[in-house]
Amino acid sequence: MMTDLLPALMFVVFSVLILAGYPIAFTIGGTALAFGLYGFGLDFFNLLPLRIWGIMTNFTLIAVTLFVFMGATLERSRLAEDLLETMGLVLGRLPGGLAISVVVVGTLLAASTGIVGATVTTMGLIALPTMLRRNYDKGLASGVICASGTLGQIIPPSIVLVLVGDILGVPVGDLFLGALIPGVSLAALYILYLLGVSFFRPHTAPPIPREERTAISSRELLGRIGKVLVPPLFLMLAVLGSIFFGIAAPTEAAAMGASGALLLSIFSGRFNFKMLKEVMETTTRLTSMVFIILVGATAFGLAFRGLGGDALIHDFVDQLALPNWAIFACIMGVVFLLGFFLDYIEIAFIHLPVIAPILSAMGFDPLWYGVLLGINLQTSFLTPPFGFALFYFRGVAPGQVTTGQIYRGIIPFVIIQIIGLMLVAFYPELSTWLPRYVFN
Repeated sequence: MMTDLLPALMFVVFSVLILAGYPIAFTIGGTALAFGLYGFGLDFFNLLPLRIWGIMTNFTLIAVTLFVFMGATLERSRLAEDLLETMGLVLGRLPGGLAISVVVVGTLLAASTGIVGATVTTMGLIALPTMLRRNYDKGLASGVICASGTLGQIIPPSIVLVLVGDILGVPVGDLFLGALIPGVSLAALYILYLLGVSFFRPHTAPPIPREERTAISSRELLGRIGKVLVPPLFLMLAVLGSIFFGIAAPTEAAAMGASGALLLSIFSGRFNFKMLKEVMETTTRLTSMVFIILVGATAFGLAFRGLGGDALIHDFVDQLALPNWAIFACIMGVVFLLGFFLDYIEIAFIHLPVIAPILSAMGFDPLWYGVLLGINLQTSFLTPPFGFALFYFRGVAPGQVTTGQIYRGIIPFVIIQIIGLMLVAFYPELSTWLPRYVFN
């Protein structure tokens, strides 16, 4: 009986160690080795090297490194700063225009970088002081920056989707296409909410004063738009278009994006070896973290399955005697709660390999629930009190913006996220129509 419960005990021990604050990479690897040796003896080490070799030679996962390099290059070359300033001038004459420009820039950066922490931090440093100076409501300004910064979780090229696609066995290009409509729809819902707020409560989101808007001529503004907006748009279309239309594999497109980001930094006159060193350090640090966790998660999965974890979970689900939709809702709820405590990388590598076979066995489309998982993780990134995006923003927000104001401002955007999640859940065509249209 005790042997049958070893997988559950393994999961409990791992969860307790994580909550106690031990590093995720070493915790998951150490738990796997301890239970693997107990369950299989030294034979466990005969199985593990082949699994690790399979990870390190996985061509698709190279895209993670290249997309991180691309995003870090664009962030270090101050692309976000230029975009925010220009879009603020374009939309600033509208009530709520600065907030809408934050959503537009967040969408563009999501499609260009896909790095949530960098996007939230950058926009918090640049956009928040400008919005506060224009007498924006502190909660609204905080909420729109955090929500827009997390769009990189779902709008391709998303690192989350690359990892999810590899784990689920779904082509990354299909997931990118499937997430495009939901991601853009979320951005559109944000903008509709901001238009409504600025209409009913104009004092919370005032327009830029007329004298500031007229300080730059229309010709100069058009020139800035062409210089600042067109290059990242072209890069985004080149990277995603090459994947969508089958011209390049995701890894090849990521290499093109990384090269294109370097060229943009050179043409803008902001390339230097100090910047390149910082980009390479950021890329190495994030990539190492991802792959160390992946190796540990692979060892964990090997021990968990070898000890009968899959059978234990299937038996538990069968004994619940619930409809498939109820079980699916419970799983989504668990993923949402896990997002409070764990990063998306850890959830993808540790929990997704366990729950994916259950969902597929119930007849759910992996493409559809892969997109839903991306939106779900994005929502957990925003939800108080543990949302990671809120921690990123709190780290750069001035003292005059309180934590309570940040939490109050994010609530409407969390509700919008849940609405978006429900729309994709009840209308799967939002995530499945475009991939089938393009590839069929």
